[in-house]
Amino acid sequence: MRLRDRIFKLLPGRILQRKTGNDGTRKEATVKLLVCGGFGNGKTTLAERLIAGGADDAPKSDDTHRETVEVTYKPFRLKTRDYLIVDAPGHDRFTQTLTTGAAGSDIAVLLVDVNSGVTVQTKRHALIASLLGIPHVILAVNKMDTVDYSKRAFNDVVKSFERFADTFDFSSINAVPISALAGENVVERSTNMAWYEGPLLVDYLEAAELEHDPATRPLRIAVANEKGGASRVFSGTVASGVARPGDSIVVSVPARTAKVASIKLGEGDGSEARPGQSVTIELDEEVETDDGDLIAAVDNRPEVSDQFAAHVIWTSGNDLFPGRTYDLAIGNRKVGATVTEIKHKIDIETFEHLAAKTLEVNDIGFCNIAVSKPVAFDPFESNRETGSFVLVDHETGAPVAMGLIWFGLRRATNIHWQALDVNKSARSSLKGQKSAVLWFTGLSGSGKSTVANMVEKKLHAEGRHTYTLDGDNVRHGLNKDLGFTDADRVENIRRVAEVSRLFADAGEIVLVSFISPFRSERRLARDLMEDGEFIEVFVDTPIEVCKQRDPKGLYKKAEDGLIKNFTGIDSPYEAPESAEIVLDTTKGSPEVMADILIAELRQRGVIA
Repeated sequence: MRLRDRIFKLLPGRILQRKTGNDGTRKEATVKLLVCGGFGNGKTTLAERLIAGGADDAPKSDDTHRETVEVTYKPFRLKTRDYLIVDAPGHDRFTQTLTTGAAGSDIAVLLVDVNSGVTVQTKRHALIASLLGIPHVILAVNKMDTVDYSKRAFNDVVKSFERFADTFDFSSINAVPISALAGENVVERSTNMAWYEGPLLVDYLEAAELEHDPATRPLRIAVANEKGGASRVFSGTVASGVARPGDSIVVSVPARTAKVASIKLGEGDGSEARPGQSVTIELDEEVETDDGDLIAAVDNRPEVSDQFAAHVIWTSGNDLFPGRTYDLAIGNRKVGATVTEIKHKIDIETFEHLAAKTLEVNDIGFCNIAVSKPVAFDPFESNRETGSFVLVDHETGAPVAMGLIWFGLRRATNIHWQALDVNKSARSSLKGQKSAVLWFTGLSGSGKSTVANMVEKKLHAEGRHTYTLDGDNVRHGLNKDLGFTDADRVENIRRVAEVSRLFADAGEIVLVSFISPFRSERRLARDLMEDGEFIEVFVDTPIEVCKQRDPKGLYKKAEDGLIKNFTGIDSPYEAPESAEIVLDTTKGSPEVMADILIAELRQRGVIA
């Protein structure tokens, strides 16, 4: 299997419109050129040299000590083409920045310092370029002037690159020895490297064939309709294809068809809408849409699914754990998402598939992903514009990963929710109560289980239907296969949250007593329940008091290093920021705490 068949592509800024002349004819597209390399390899110097050409304002000093930390975009022109040069940071801590900037590039220049040769960063950049679908790669071996223009030094670097280059699915790979500072073999042939008779760097740029024209892809328009609802008029951005009046279209998720009645571009009507253009389309009949739906060609529809397999580039310093929830942004749509399984990750040195339970920063993995509601998409290789997404941390709003969709999971379309006549409302009514989930969270020894047990005793005495899910008890059966690593804790809570939902659906009052240290997993549990059904109870007991209460001496063992991943010692606890109820068990007995909770249930109408 080729490497391109094993990985990924990104999101913003991919569409570069073809220019339109005064006569209405479309001219050659702007070429997006990525320049990447390790710190001190000469990226910015090369970029400045290309922009200046042979002019007097070419760079006078190298950029060895200037670190690029942000992507910069600069236009320039050679003899036959316009270019947009993307100068991307090379350090591995800026992988997210590099990947975002590189998206949609037509050519990648991989800059290598001849003195250090091919490095792990070179491999990473080549891998990312391949995953992003960049068709042409130029290996620019820089600083040849520092090795006395040695042909052997150049050949050694090329041979090192060739040892793994065949793994990649590039349309072309070429190598050229250069001195970016002097412009040698960049825009002018070097008199110091007479042994090199190949094309100059700019010649390779001019000769590369452009392969990606989104106008040739099936029609896809991402709808911007924040309020949702039925309408005949929609605004959006053309992601691919061309729309014209009279075309038959379909709105992806509701799968409603209509015809394009008119197209508006700016102030006036248009005869067609092309990739990258913001457009207002009037249909011949009303169609229901939500923000982020895709308008598509009726004879070439996108996939619609709530589960798919995707390659993911993880860029966050916080590890990815299967079962944890994130926000997924795809086009204009934002939905909840969970990585349900990591199938494998890729070894950056050997490009082999490795088993993995988590993804760390800069890891690239192949994952199954489930989203909270169906989304429309195309496999990445079919349509770069509608096959990529970004994962976002729900708490901070920061992007944590970028990915490309490989295929929809068949089970997502084969399995449908079975409607039942006896529902939650009927079950709750029969029991004379409303469903509720009291989620007790706090440190070990805080009193969660003690208070939960007292609440259930009092409710049971009133004839209420209850069930308690306790952290220790569940680990004897349902979760006996899980340990106490962060990844296992995430899965532990995911399973318990699903079980809690089943009990709530049965009309029960569920008492869940788990440390549940991470906000994201408690949010997952909350999101599974109906509005007002989830009641977070923060048992806010100081850790010093928890240690004093500890009958098994677990805190002492953890502090002595005998127990690993113990919450509050060497594993974090993220306290709730807006719990419905906060209990301080140092200020009252378990019975007093239980009475507070039962009073809250009465106030909420859970019990009369």
